Order: sequence, then structure tokens, then C-alpha cells
Amino acid sequence: MLEIESLNQYYGESHTLWDLNMSVPEGKCTVLMGRNGVGKTTLLQCIMGLVSVKSGDITLSGQSLLSMETEERPRHGIGYVPQGRQIFPMLTVQENLEVGLPIRAKGDRQIPEFIFDLFPVLKEMLHRRGGDLSGGQQQQLAIGRALVVEPKLLILDEPTEGIQPNIVQEIGDIIRMLNEKMGLTVLLVEQKLPFARKVGDVFCILDRGRQVASGDIEQLDERLIKEYLTV
Repeated sequence: MLEIESLNQYYGESHTLWDLNMSVPEGKCTVLMGRNGVGKTTLLQCIMGLVSVKSGDITLSGQSLLSMETEERPRHGIGYVPQGRQIFPMLTVQENLEVGLPIRAKGDRQIPEFIFDLFPVLKEMLHRRGGDLSGGQQQQLAIGRALVVEPKLLILDEPTEGIQPNIVQEIGDIIRMLNEKMGLTVLLVEQKLPFARKVGDVFCILDRGRQVASGDIEQLDERLIKEYLTV
């Protein structure tokens, strides 16, 4: 579904992504892994058009994303949950969710009911400001906001960071359900190995801006973990 081909990206004189090739297969959950600072978040920002690309291409279902403005990409089926959640703290839960409604089909201006089925707490707190929610509730809101556009591809950047264990388990269950029962393709950046193994179908490891390993999640062995993931 998502193909990254010979991608190069720079921050000033710093070469961040080096001739990166990567595939995110349709209907699977792909876990993007690697130590801090290897380019994982930068790659997601390239996909979303938040940082510029020097060369290479990123295609979704055969269509290049690089010719699109950032705000166009959700219209082509991408939901994005950034690192740190980045909800609007002064807006209510309802207003946060409504941000994505203009991207939906013309005339459809209702928050999809399935979001409240996934996250009942959001329905209970519709009129509470986002900044008043707990970290776990804010993460659920961030995922719900991304799902409002009913994407084909859901991108999540470390959704378990700073979240209490019971909510981490709930988020993992929801990702599996979205992937397995609703057919949503998922690209997930994750540091926690048990969570990655729980939700992932395939993995890709980055090191110094290059892909160094990939395969089915069962192939993520101790050698790869020791060489590229342990600190």
C-alpha cells in the first residue's frame, strides 16, 4: 500500500534518511523500530509532508504523495497520530474530533459512532476540554481524531509513550481490532518490544537513517534486538 523508494532527507547539512526503501503492506500492521534518533519520526513526518524530502518518492496505492500539500494527504486516506498526541488542549473533546469532519465525504458532518464504540470515555467527556484529560484519555482522543476521516492507512508515532499500563493494553487491543476486523493498514513506531510483538505483523528496523532489517514479526530475534534496539 505505502511504498518508500530511495528516500533522502536533510536537516540543514545533516543527512537524516539515506536512500531509504520500505514497504507497508496493505492490511498489515507494520512496526517501525530503532533506537532514538535514527530517523523514525522524521520518516513519518516525510510521509505527512511536515518536512521536505530531498530525493526519492513516497507512494500510496501507486499515487505519489510528494506532489500533495500536507493538508491534502488525509483526504487520500491517511490518519496520523503524532508523537506526544498534540491534541488541542483548549478545545473540548467534541471540538477536537470535529476537526477532521471537513475531510470526510461532502455533507457528512457527524462524528462516526464507531469511535465512541472504540473509546466510550470520549462520549462521556464530550464537553470536557482536551487539556483536562489524563494522558491515556488524550491518546485515545488523538487516535479517535485520526479515525474521524475513516483512513485507509493509520500512522501512529509511539502511542504507548507515557501511558498507564491498562490503557496501553486497551490501545493494543484496539489497534489489532482496527487491523484485523476493519481491514485498516497500520504503520506504528514503537519502542516497547512486548507491545510491538502483540500488535505487529511485520517489522522494519532503522539505524542511522537506513533500513537494516525487516521481516515477519516472528523473525525479530535476539540478535537483531541486541544489535539495533537495546540501549
